[in-house]
Amino acid sequence: MATVWFVLAVGAERVHGGNDGYDDDPARHYSWDSTVPQHANLAAGDVIALWDKKKLLGISVIERIDVGSEIKSTYFHRKCNKASFKPLKTGDQRWWCATCRERFDDPGTRTKPVTTYRSHHRRAWQDLGGRLTGPQVRALCDKPASQHAMRPARWDKVRAALLEAGARMPADVTDGARAVIRGGHRRATVEVRLGQALFRKRLLEEQGEVCAFSGPAPAAALEAAHLYSYAETGEHHEYGGLLLRRDLHRLFDLGHIAVNPDTAALDVSDDARGYPLYGQLDGQSLAFTLHPQHRVWLGAHWDIHRPVNNGTASCSTVSRESDCA
Repeated sequence: MATVWFVLAVGAERVHGGNDGYDDDPARHYSWDSTVPQHANLAAGDVIALWDKKKLLGISVIERIDVGSEIKSTYFHRKCNKASFKPLKTGDQRWWCATCRERFDDPGTRTKPVTTYRSHHRRAWQDLGGRLTGPQVRALCDKPASQHAMRPARWDKVRAALLEAGARMPADVTDGARAVIRGGHRRATVEVRLGQALFRKRLLEEQGEVCAFSGPAPAAALEAAHLYSYAETGEHHEYGGLLLRRDLHRLFDLGHIAVNPDTAALDVSDDARGYPLYGQLDGQSLAFTLHPQHRVWLGAHWDIHRPVNNGTASCSTVSRESDCA
């Protein structure tokens, strides 16, 4: 059963006293640590849905999770030993404790080692602009009364709710991204494919006589390039191809040309960049506007041919307390 994680991300304006918070960017990444319930249960390929208690912000699929470690500081009211306090805007004393209902100056501090996590999900991100309300989100969770910042739900229920709210494309893009990420990143092939002529015809109808890398070109010079390994799937996926000149198609298949999924800019390998015909493409924007699903497939290709050493997650600004904080 596919899992959706509803995760609370309410911005830097959130009041928090018990810790230093987390540096979320809802459309790109989400951070937490081992003090958060469910902290180790999220995985690449899971659907992640961010909300702010009032509404759903957007939905995506986790590409990867960076895991690290740090020493975390937590704060407490010395009198009651609780962390339920908030800053005051007036008066001489800085804090107000919700447990003791008293004002006080400086909290106590504890430190402890924690495991840190940061999920990355930019490629398939779909801004949903409040298509679901806070009460609707809570009702979709496996445990609607939960107060945790991370709550699992079933994708089939959430997908049905999105479709009912008129969000068909986000639901379809999310399904496609799950297939890519769950299935792993496959190298492309250049074999003759069943149904290739129809696939190419459809791309010409959708994209016109345009090489996605170099611009307008005669139809006779354009090939239908799969953004995934057709040999692995045997399927022609919607938004799974671009029209490319034959030479650029070959270079793309071999990884000498890749598309940065974050910027949609071409990245030409050192070997190919030495040839002016190809070197001039390096850093150029695509000549074709990408659909979100294109970006997911291109991201899988990028991860094969432009691997990076992922950094360690760090946490600094947004609180990851419970829903009721």
